Amino acid sequence: MTENTGGKHASAPGSRGRTTIADVVVEKIAGMAARDVLGVHALGSGFARSMGSMRERMPGAGSGKSVTRGVSVEVGELQAAIDLEIVVDYGVSITDVASDVRENVISAVERMAGLEVVEVNIAVSDVKLPDEEDEGEQQRVQ
Repeated sequence: MTENTGGKHASAPGSRGRTTIADVVVEKIAGMAARDVLGVHALGSGFARSMGSMRERMPGAGSGKSVTRGVSVEVGELQAAIDLEIVVDYGVSITDVASDVRENVISAVERMAGLEVVEVNIAVSDVKLPDEEDEGEQQRVQ
């Protein structure tokens, strides 16, 4: 048996070249995956959410909520570590929500980015009570 090491097409097309994934890509994937979990009210601390809502109202500052708010990552060539700051809805099991978030984030990042997620650290910064207004919501005068 001979091995074809020379020539123009010695390796598979998928191995010719290099793929790099920016930190912001992993932040967006992790942020979306965390928000998809039932019991997660928001990501980010109260201060970050209120500053974000002010930014969203400014003309030309972009539209919609920042997907990366409350998410920070460290991305290497093959691995990623993710830190999330979340606000949970009142009445849910925080440990169950954290476990579900961790599972969803790991699955999404590993599937979409092909990176091994070595850890997902979750900080629960607040609980959204049923009668609380969200930052940025304006109360209507009746």
